[in-house]
Amino acid sequence: MHMADALVAPAVAGTMYACSAAAAGWAVKKVQEEDDPKKVPLMGVMGAFVFAGQMINFTIPGTGSSGHLCGGMLVSAVLGPFAGFLTMIGVLLIQCLLFADGGLLALGCNIWNMAFYGCFIGAGLLWRRIMKNGPDKKKITYASVIGCILTLQLGALSVTAETLASGITELPFAVFAAAMQPIHLVIGLVEGLITAAVLCFLYEARPELIWTGDSGKSAAGAKKPKLSFRKVLLALTGAFILIGGALSLAASANPDGLEWSIQKITGSAELAASGPVHAAAGRIQSLTSLLPDYSIPDRETMLGTSLSGIFGGLAVIVLCIAVCYLFGLFRKKGRHEQNQ
Repeated sequence: MHMADALVAPAVAGTMYACSAAAAGWAVKKVQEEDDPKKVPLMGVMGAFVFAGQMINFTIPGTGSSGHLCGGMLVSAVLGPFAGFLTMIGVLLIQCLLFADGGLLALGCNIWNMAFYGCFIGAGLLWRRIMKNGPDKKKITYASVIGCILTLQLGALSVTAETLASGITELPFAVFAAAMQPIHLVIGLVEGLITAAVLCFLYEARPELIWTGDSGKSAAGAKKPKLSFRKVLLALTGAFILIGGALSLAASANPDGLEWSIQKITGSAELAASGPVHAAAGRIQSLTSLLPDYSIPDRETMLGTSLSGIFGGLAVIVLCIAVCYLFGLFRKKGRHEQNQ
């Protein structure tokens, strides 16, 4: 659901930037109250895993469409909704600036649509409630599937509402929603199953990594871990390199759910942007995008896709860790001891 700039008016874009920034500020404040230094590398590695996972578009049979992982539920089920939201911002920021995936003007919308619902509604409300007495595989699977379906439906509805508020007459609200909701229902189901598989692996490998909420019953102690924390990090790192560097080459070439819906209504997967604000955002993005569309500029080679998957994942890791140190995240105990 990466929206292009052509889908939003400057006023709507500014409003959504403000909403996403407010949510990010709240998340930073809440994470600063945590004391869990292990989450610093985990944020980076989980972000890289989601970045790589989003590169694999899976075909939706019988539609001519495809879908990909959003990841908000996945990262938040491990990191909690606040750290998960900051991680998702890192993923979307790298995609936007380095790969021109999603418009710069529309970045606030994309953060809200793809991260806010998954992190705060899917994990912060639904997941926390289901896991309050402790997790198990059945609960993880149920929460993952229901959460991903719900949050993708909310995200798809937000896209249609934002285009309506932007006055995009080529995409009438009722017709656009009628195309967006069903296709993202299927995409949400597939994402839920993928999310459940990853989280069930983490539950078996290192059960205390599954977030249950502040008042929830931890999985630690109830189930003996099979892998050390370091080995789990290495496994996730290896997975992101494999997915981003190799499996991404097998991604479906079909348009994703948003592009497919637009094409179904207008006959084209993209709309033309106009106006000085859109032009300025486009110029900035053209300067920052080193590998636009996950490819080497002016070269048609699979190397660009593999390079993008690995380089992008590493960039997410660096950004997430840098943000943790910049804002002093997960260091509450250390700051308290220094003050004493």
